[in-house]
Amino acid sequence: MTSASDPAVHAGGVDGALVETVRRTGASIGALFLLDPAENVLRIEVLSGAPVEFAAPWGRVPVGGPAPVAEAIRENRLVWVGSQEEMARSYPRTAMALPYPFALAAAPVTGIRQWGSLLLLWPATRPPDMTRREQGHIAACCRTLARTLEEAVEAGMFPFPGGRPRALPVATGSPVSGPALAAADFAERLPGGCCALDLEGRITFLSSRGAELLGRDAGQLLGTLPWQSLPWLDDPTYEDRYRAAVISREPVAFAACRPPDRWLDFHLYPDASGISIQIIPTGAQPPPRPAARLSTHTAAPARAGQLYQLMHLAAALTEVVGVQDVVDLIADQIMPAFGAQGLVLSAAETGRLRITGHRGYPSRAIERLDGLPVDTGFTPAGQALTSGIPSFFADPQEMQRSYPEAPLVSGKQAWAFLPLNISGRPVGCCVLSYEHPHTFSAEERAVMTALAGLIAQALDRARLYDTKHQLAHGLQQALLPHTLPGIDGLHVAARYLPATRGMEIGGDFYDLIRLGGTAAAAVIGDVQGHNAAAAALMGQVRTGVHAHATLGTPPDQVLARTNRLLIDLDPGLFTSCLYAHLDFERRRVCVASAGHPPPLVRLPDRRTFPLDVTPGPLLGVEPGATYPVTEIPFTPGLLLAFYTDGLVETPGIDLDDSIADLARRLARADDRDLYRLIDSLLEQVRPARQRADDLAFLVLQSRTHSSGPRR
Repeated sequence: MTSASDPAVHAGGVDGALVETVRRTGASIGALFLLDPAENVLRIEVLSGAPVEFAAPWGRVPVGGPAPVAEAIRENRLVWVGSQEEMARSYPRTAMALPYPFALAAAPVTGIRQWGSLLLLWPATRPPDMTRREQGHIAACCRTLARTLEEAVEAGMFPFPGGRPRALPVATGSPVSGPALAAADFAERLPGGCCALDLEGRITFLSSRGAELLGRDAGQLLGTLPWQSLPWLDDPTYEDRYRAAVISREPVAFAACRPPDRWLDFHLYPDASGISIQIIPTGAQPPPRPAARLSTHTAAPARAGQLYQLMHLAAALTEVVGVQDVVDLIADQIMPAFGAQGLVLSAAETGRLRITGHRGYPSRAIERLDGLPVDTGFTPAGQALTSGIPSFFADPQEMQRSYPEAPLVSGKQAWAFLPLNISGRPVGCCVLSYEHPHTFSAEERAVMTALAGLIAQALDRARLYDTKHQLAHGLQQALLPHTLPGIDGLHVAARYLPATRGMEIGGDFYDLIRLGGTAAAAVIGDVQGHNAAAAALMGQVRTGVHAHATLGTPPDQVLARTNRLLIDLDPGLFTSCLYAHLDFERRRVCVASAGHPPPLVRLPDRRTFPLDVTPGPLLGVEPGATYPVTEIPFTPGLLLAFYTDGLVETPGIDLDDSIADLARRLARADDRDLYRLIDSLLEQVRPARQRADDLAFLVLQSRTHSSGPRR
């Protein structure tokens, strides 16, 4: 007996909505990912049409990650991938873990809030393009899922209990005995043998001829996985064919040798309820490959799914940048892949193990474990690191025999200590732990050990990156002005934003220079590159411009002399620069440009346009370059906006169009607070997650009356 307040009722409503979505759209596989705002990740809640194990690499998907479901919720749009080739181009990490032909759609599930993403897969036989009607179906299904989730929230039953995704069985009905017996007789009359698998891979039917060809009684095989009950099928190649059939819903075939020399052809025919397999003896000679002798191996090979999962994680580790990225990746993807509940990542520094990241441990345990000597005997971490040999402990008793105090500190029940070494050099140690006893199979140990080498490489790169970044970022911050001078008769505001990729530093700069009591100079520039060299040259350019400006040098000569300085320094980098001299007494502005985007002028009546400035060459290119000067009136209420190309350059969009669009936005912006004006323009034109380049923005406005300096 259940009621509307029963969690199973609401979970069942979500399940039913997903099954109906799969049916309405004609998809073969569907999954619902729910957003965890606290951790900014998507988690699989329910899966239809495939085993849960297939989704292991995507149990937790960071919202900022390179995956279709993440992109769908980030950009609030339908993501369509019509072919395997397009998947490899757009999402190489996903294509590596699912190297099968299929089409995919990911759509945001949004109602009163962002709930998550819907994922749908179709066989590759469907048309490569999605129709408007199909898009409408998916949008309607997402709305239905959102309403179902909202009903669960209103009943106080969301989030649903349990951490493991739910796999929905395919309802096929219960055939009556007559047709069932007729079907069995039909199968017995077919040439060769036949069997059936459900979508989990378990054998659900086996003809007598099929059992004879496989060399086992049907009773021993029904309900088992073929690669577990038949050792000669325990090869990732064969399991991969089964996975290909489930994902692509297309027939596949392979040949396998039943020891000692009986070769069989397997033809797999999948649909939404399972896979029918025809088994036919073949007269072909064994191919020259080791598959014929796999049954003699003493160690079981890794499962195909685990191999693809390892490749997926390896690809992810190549994309991490800083140490925190490594920690987040291990916590979000590697821990769930192995079912671990705890993580401690340590780096070897000056003879000690310094904890750089952790999950699932209380602070007091981390304080006790942080800073242990590399050769510590308190935990297995030191022995694992110095010997280079991983240590696995299935329960506290096994750990206590060698390290009696270690289990008391963490309270965990099982541990894997993975040394992180590079060419014999210790980098650190990665500890995965469990809240319950856990037996580590030989297969699992092998995958963990292989992954440890990749983590070591990623952690070493990340530490080097963080060090360089801290140095360069400190240099850049020291060279940019901390505050702008207050100048009577002028409102000013400025922003600098680093790129969201790479070193997150660059050569963009700005400055405002007081020139006595009746004048000022505004400068903005962009040094080529996004590294420490660019930041250092930025400081030299800004210093050169500042020095020449304070001598009262005209705008064209300020740029010409700075250009000669860069020619003499020969840094190998070019610089764009815009210099404006503001004369408050004569109420005029003189502007000179060295290859920099034109400033925007907003008149008191809000008419806004880019100033027609004739630019000279970039600084550091031509020794005898000249820089024409453009003069405009500096009337009360006039607003000038200076910016770098990071704000207006977008691949595939004409630069003039981008500048014109920025001018239109500036014309509508509220100028009562120039800092808010800048922030509003930045949010509209360049969302934070999309900045491939750093940018600087400087806004000046002539006051309608003198009222003292403004911030």
